[in-house]
Amino acid sequence: MNVLFSVAGDSYEWAVREIRAEFGKVPFQRVGADIGRVTGPGVQELAEACDSGRIMFVRHLTNEVASLDELPPGYELAEMILSELPVYPKMLAVQAWTDRAGTGGTYYHRIEEALAERGVGVTRSGQEWVVSCFESPRAVLLGVNRLADSLSDWPGGRMRLARGEERVSRSEFKLEEAIATFGLELPPGGKAVDLGASPGGWTRILRLHGQEVWSVDPGYLDERLHGDRGIHHAATTAGRFFAENRTRFDVAVNDMRMDQVLSARMMLDAAQHLKAGGLAVVTLKGGGKNPLDGARRGLDVLGAEYDVLHARQLHHNRNEITVVARRRR
Repeated sequence: MNVLFSVAGDSYEWAVREIRAEFGKVPFQRVGADIGRVTGPGVQELAEACDSGRIMFVRHLTNEVASLDELPPGYELAEMILSELPVYPKMLAVQAWTDRAGTGGTYYHRIEEALAERGVGVTRSGQEWVVSCFESPRAVLLGVNRLADSLSDWPGGRMRLARGEERVSRSEFKLEEAIATFGLELPPGGKAVDLGASPGGWTRILRLHGQEVWSVDPGYLDERLHGDRGIHHAATTAGRFFAENRTRFDVAVNDMRMDQVLSARMMLDAAQHLKAGGLAVVTLKGGGKNPLDGARRGLDVLGAEYDVLHARQLHHNRNEITVVARRRR
């Protein structure tokens, strides 16, 4: 069976290189700006490799059911989907997207109507099984997959988050997406250190998750964070902060703009102030000519003190990889 995988458009070749390093010279076909088709490895094998961080540039997976010129009539469409499932479902998630302008809503509603005629309810997320529908320039691709093997509960991994006035910076989306995608549980009433915090986007998200935060940055914090007694702004560099710090943290995060290896080394300094089993989230930045090898070098550095749990280029990442790791006990 073919598996469809989603990537950032400019990361397709890196995803292919990763998959071939894991599974050999399996055949590929690019079927959209950010969609590829691979034949050979099963979706569960691919998902396991992605979850472990061995494949970093894939965002979403689904088993391909059909490649069509257009969706068939309702009864035939529903039968095509339902025949792929081990049991008759009460509910399914339907996720549709397109290479063109728009959200794929037309496809969502056509599939919703077809399944409703067979007594199956539809939501956009939160179900054990997911129907994926992607419109490429040449075909409409249909996929059916367990959520557990999909990597993301959003169409093609394209997580959409509300842009409310309370948001301090765009960078908030990256941490919010990581927490949701990887199911991270921050300890209630925990202590967190936010390296390179200015203007405070990640600090705000940590506070929403019940953390007392030490925000480390010579720069300012957004005035909307002033007066929050759960935020301690250390207006200094990370090096000076750690030289004077006596607090033991449950969580350390780092969204600093620096080379992957330097950023990873900063997290080694943070590890000395992190409780055993403490959680770390870091973005390894930098595209360059070989972003894959650069990210791998950063992961190798982190491996001295951490067990890497996840490493992935999420939807809200640009030329960077989000890494989730745990301080080795």
